[in-house]
Amino acid sequence: MKGGRKNLKRAAGEQSLTLQDGQSIMQVVSLRGSNLIEVLDAKDEKSLALFPAKFQKSMWIKRGSFVVVDESGKEKAIKDGSKVACIVTKVLFYEQVRALQKSTEWPEIFKSTNSDDANGSLERQACNHEENDQSESDDDDGLPPLEANINRMKPMELQTESESDSESDTDS
Repeated sequence: MKGGRKNLKRAAGEQSLTLQDGQSIMQVVSLRGSNLIEVLDAKDEKSLALFPAKFQKSMWIKRGSFVVVDESGKEKAIKDGSKVACIVTKVLFYEQVRALQKSTEWPEIFKSTNSDDANGSLERQACNHEENDQSESDDDDGLPPLEANINRMKPMELQTESESDSESDTDS
């Protein structure tokens, strides 16, 4: 481990996590740009959080991932008129999330959304891909399925052949 941010990399490798006063676990709803993210807390309330510059180039987040947020100055920030209510202190990785889900610190609202994280969607896609592979076995070259982009809200809808045929019939 050479270079700066050595302590960040060491802290990311820790398995155990204890929340201090004013800290809570939140789920990333959307990325707003300029180091701002929208997070969902355990009370199902959305708020803006600052993703500090010290995490740049060493940790990345995407929609659906979990973070530890410091909310100690939330009331004061809202009272002062600031839109940014909290600061991200730690990004939770897959192993840390799995360990926290078994503990009592994990919020109840997120227990229903564990299948919506990136790993759960990958497993569902793999099952769907296996079903498709049975019908299209000649296209299989031994590669795993591509992961879908979960940062998009709605995937592009493809036209069916009947729609495209009916459009070409009306054009003639």
